[in-house]
Amino acid sequence: MGDRLQGRVGVVTGGASGIGAECARRFVAEGARVVLGDTNEAGLAELVTELDGAAASEVVDVRNEADIARLVKRAVDDFGGLDLALNAAGLGTYAPVHQHPTDQWDLVLDVCLKGVFLSTRHEAEAMVTAGRPGVIVNIASINAVVPSEGMSAYCTAKAGVTMLTRCAAMELGPLGVRVVAIGPGFVDTPLTEYARAVPAVRDAYLKSIPLGRAGTPGDIAGAAVFLASEEASWVSGTTVYVDGAESNKGYPELGRIIAGE
Repeated sequence: MGDRLQGRVGVVTGGASGIGAECARRFVAEGARVVLGDTNEAGLAELVTELDGAAASEVVDVRNEADIARLVKRAVDDFGGLDLALNAAGLGTYAPVHQHPTDQWDLVLDVCLKGVFLSTRHEAEAMVTAGRPGVIVNIASINAVVPSEGMSAYCTAKAGVTMLTRCAAMELGPLGVRVVAIGPGFVDTPLTEYARAVPAVRDAYLKSIPLGRAGTPGDIAGAAVFLASEEASWVSGTTVYVDGAESNKGYPELGRIIAGE
């Protein structure tokens, strides 16, 4: 597609499907080589084959610091360094806050927030140690600023990602590393499969999007390529909401819709 990332080396967490996989494809199309991390070994293998020599993979659980360290080391060992990172691994649950299982709360916070911290920490360390300017792109959500019924854990985690991004950008900027976030709205990915399975829920989401359609992983990947490129060399510490203006409207009343009211 172009050469905006020519010669760059990146890592992508959550790289086996959805937003992470599409961002990896776009990075490679723009000249980068990438190391993909995910728990989905089969999905990783399929995408590595598709990317034909421009990608490698590691089976990674982002809650495990040793896994993240191994992912970053693979990029350095196989491709010579690390210039960019996209942290997209995530999941969600649905439960009213007064009934939310504690173990599921911990799971969402560990994957969506602690996982981004561990990834950012090791990615930044590799960049700073090598003295290579770099950029880290964290996938947040409009739920960082738009609350949703039944999604307190996810909303809290994504709000944390936006603040972590701001803090990291402040600290790492003087060391040559930019840190930014993307806040997707309702995007058709495996994470939102529950909505596609319930027509009333999907319709409610679509009614909350002024541009009138769900997003695609490609919509997010386009923003990620821009933010990772030199075109965004003075963009850091902010969250770019790619959401069809959805964050300007209230979230659907999921509880009432699911209950059939």
